[in-house]
Amino acid sequence: GLLASLPCGIVGTYVVTRRITYLAGGIAHCVLGGMGFARYMQVVHGWHFFEPILGAVLAALSAAFIIGWINIKARERMDTVISAFWGMGMATGIMFISKTPGYGEDLTAYLFGNILLVTSHDLLIIAGLDLLIVSIALLFHKQFVAVCFDEEFAMLRGINSKLFYFLMLALTALSVVLMVSIVGIVMVIVLLTLPAAIAGRFTKRMGSMMALATGICCIFTTVGLACSYQPNLPAGASIIILAGISYLITVILKRN
Repeated sequence: GLLASLPCGIVGTYVVTRRITYLAGGIAHCVLGGMGFARYMQVVHGWHFFEPILGAVLAALSAAFIIGWINIKARERMDTVISAFWGMGMATGIMFISKTPGYGEDLTAYLFGNILLVTSHDLLIIAGLDLLIVSIALLFHKQFVAVCFDEEFAMLRGINSKLFYFLMLALTALSVVLMVSIVGIVMVIVLLTLPAAIAGRFTKRMGSMMALATGICCIFTTVGLACSYQPNLPAGASIIILAGISYLITVILKRN
């Protein structure tokens, strides 16, 4: 949960500021297709190296780039494009899952997450993706900020705004993959956006917003997991409910 909080705070800030929240949901649901395909190839065709998390990364990156390309080149409405991928990703995953022997019981774990089943191997992969995401965000932070707030101004300053837009989508895709095992495909959009949205109500600087969002996400994952232990509740759902209640409280308090 702590490892997932770092990219959640950084990339979530970009997502909320750029107002591409719905995009995270579209990518997340495409992840099911990649995980289902990877598991199908493992079980049916013996591709033991093709782990579900690798399929998730490939599916998320592919969905992010295709959605971004269609949005730029075809000038389609982003919400329409995302809705199409949202449905197709889920349907593709369900089809592969139905054709994989003895695999149907894992569908709930993918959809709703189970932080208690994260293995040491998964932690290494998550840490590696963390390092990649944080390194790219630090290296190109100024360019990302320019693209988030004023894409035309960024182009006038000589910044390749399309390149950094695609790079931002790629970071979003990797962050989604990190959080699938924590809270699941259905709820990943909440954990990616609500900590950043809460942080944005208390600070107006991007750096401060990222740091605060990361801390808030750490609190949500830790307290949510602790609260779920004694009553034996799903950890992912507990984390999301805590995040949702906290966001509603901040909205009410800030209005007053």
